[in-house]
Amino acid sequence: MAEATPPPDRFPPVFSKIDADQRARAMAPERRESASARGLAELIGIARLGSPGGNAGLAGLLVLLVGVNAVLLPGQFATFGTLQSMMFQLPELGMLALAMVIALISGGLNLAIIATANQCALVMAYILKALAPSAASGSVVVLAIVAALAAGLLLALAIGLITGFLVANMGVHPILVTLGTMSVVNGISIYLTRGTVIAGVPEPFLVIGNGVLLGIPIPFLILAATAMLVAFVLNRTPFGIAVFMIGSNLEAARYAAIDTKRVLVGVYTMSSVLCFLAACLMLARFNSASAGYAESYLLVTILAAVLGGVDPFGGFGRISGLMLALAVLQVISSSFNLYGLSQHLTLAIWGLTLIGVMGFKAAAAPIARLLFFAKSAPPRKDAP
Repeated sequence: MAEATPPPDRFPPVFSKIDADQRARAMAPERRESASARGLAELIGIARLGSPGGNAGLAGLLVLLVGVNAVLLPGQFATFGTLQSMMFQLPELGMLALAMVIALISGGLNLAIIATANQCALVMAYILKALAPSAASGSVVVLAIVAALAAGLLLALAIGLITGFLVANMGVHPILVTLGTMSVVNGISIYLTRGTVIAGVPEPFLVIGNGVLLGIPIPFLILAATAMLVAFVLNRTPFGIAVFMIGSNLEAARYAAIDTKRVLVGVYTMSSVLCFLAACLMLARFNSASAGYAESYLLVTILAAVLGGVDPFGGFGRISGLMLALAVLQVISSSFNLYGLSQHLTLAIWGLTLIGVMGFKAAAAPIARLLFFAKSAPPRKDAP
């Protein structure tokens, strides 16, 4: 008669030890899942809020610059007129910087932002001049403005979709793709206009860039509303979290079941739509459009983004930091104008400011890293 199989607790000691280890490993996935959930929550928290105190240095620098200039330029700098002037000058650069930041956070770069904005402005200016001559009635002007805005938006969407498709599918760095896009768009704009300026748009359209509401310039209100909307999309939507994750690690995002190609197409489409808004502001402010406008803004948008805490390699960045960086750059520019200094010196000071902030961050990074990991590390458990 065959012997009955002994129960598990009567296995030889070595097998009992193995069985205990197996039971411990069977319980490990729950602990690993809990740790992974905490890690993902921390990653999303960083994406939404950024590193603690990340904007404190920029805010302090801004307060210092305002205080020093208010003392050195009494009756000139600390006036409502100067503040209003800065709010009129900031929106074009700010909108283009938003377009650049979205691409930077995704781990890429959009060199075509200026070319896209200029071509959208040229198309809108051409339609406005063709459909709404100076003697046109009010209803005709309204229809012309609607048609021009629709055409500019469709053009921006087309450029963004094509750029995003190429970035997502060609397998080359976005710098090369957007460099090609920039060259194509610029070439078409210069060829069609022969490098000339299209000037003269209807008076109602100029309100977008020159109007004032309760003492606050309308273009600044448009920039503020757009910045808040972009911050909400990036920080509070699945698309925005996917953008951060792709910028942090593209392959990991792909293995996490994120449709990286669709997200990248959305990134560059969103960037181009922001270029369209910048085109509207520039056309309304300058009352003209040209393929050569705002060319110097390209590198300044990158400077403002990096100064505002956006990681140039992707994955991290805050819109609030970008806005503070833009305010710092604008205060420097406006104060130098009041001092009567050359605009070329302003560019040099902007560069020195970036180098100084980057040097400070590099020196403080080890301390910040230690504090972060000390705060996020799980509590130790005493061994039995």
